[in-house]
Amino acid sequence: MSQENEENPAERYPRPEFPEQEQSHPGRTGPMDPRPDHGEDSYRGSGRLQDRRAVVTGGDSGIGRAVALAFAREGADVLFTHLPEEEDDAHETSRLVEAAGCRAVALPCDLREEGECHRVVDRAVREFGRIDVLVNNAAYQMSQPDGIEAITTEQFDRVMRTNVYAMFWLCKAALPHIPEGGSIINTTSVQAYKPSPHLLDYATTKGAIATFTQGLAGQLAERGIRVNAVAPGPVWTPLIPATLPETSEFGKQSPMGRAAQPAEMAPAYVYLASQEASYITAEILNATGGTPLP
Repeated sequence: MSQENEENPAERYPRPEFPEQEQSHPGRTGPMDPRPDHGEDSYRGSGRLQDRRAVVTGGDSGIGRAVALAFAREGADVLFTHLPEEEDDAHETSRLVEAAGCRAVALPCDLREEGECHRVVDRAVREFGRIDVLVNNAAYQMSQPDGIEAITTEQFDRVMRTNVYAMFWLCKAALPHIPEGGSIINTTSVQAYKPSPHLLDYATTKGAIATFTQGLAGQLAERGIRVNAVAPGPVWTPLIPATLPETSEFGKQSPMGRAAQPAEMAPAYVYLASQEASYITAEILNATGGTPLP
């Protein structure tokens, strides 16, 4: 399989039903069946991000790993964050980035704390001298089929701090180190526009990310810094078996009849980070497998 091959996209990857599987949060890549594709054997770089320096949050697995891999194969050094309990997956991301000939810096941290977000930026500046691309991708969700009454303040606070506060803190701390021509890319979701009732708090944060992206883009346009977002539909990552009660039909509701693989999301981030997108800011790039969005 290669990104250059012309294939039926609906048939390119496994379709439900998947084996039922459950993991404790935050989930791991290894036990997943089918195993997610991050582009290990398919992504081919062409120098779009040569000599860039990137920060990717949640880069140990899923979309974050696919983005880190693609950025490295396009020529970028990558610092990525992960939770301390995700060391095994983080090692694999580092291996993939380094195999592409670029520097990998894996930083365990909890982005729910403002001080940790500053530590991420400080480490990136110490390692790289600047931040050309900031990808705010780390996220937390937990399904609550019993409705708003089942969402505790603790859960709501965790979702908000991971998905929204961390993005705000990282952008604010990183801006002095992002040069003209730099880029911020946030991960929102189809949930921002078509919220699933059992993911009420998560969907709320994804709507906030979309609004934040467009507002910040307006602030930074004259400074030559672009701000965009990617809105994935269902994507097969460790977060799914770790946070949803049923996984066998995950992604079946998509018009393509399947979930995306992380490798299918990475090119959107590469494009938005590259100079090919020099006139694109305040944009939400929808990658939903055919689900129409506003």
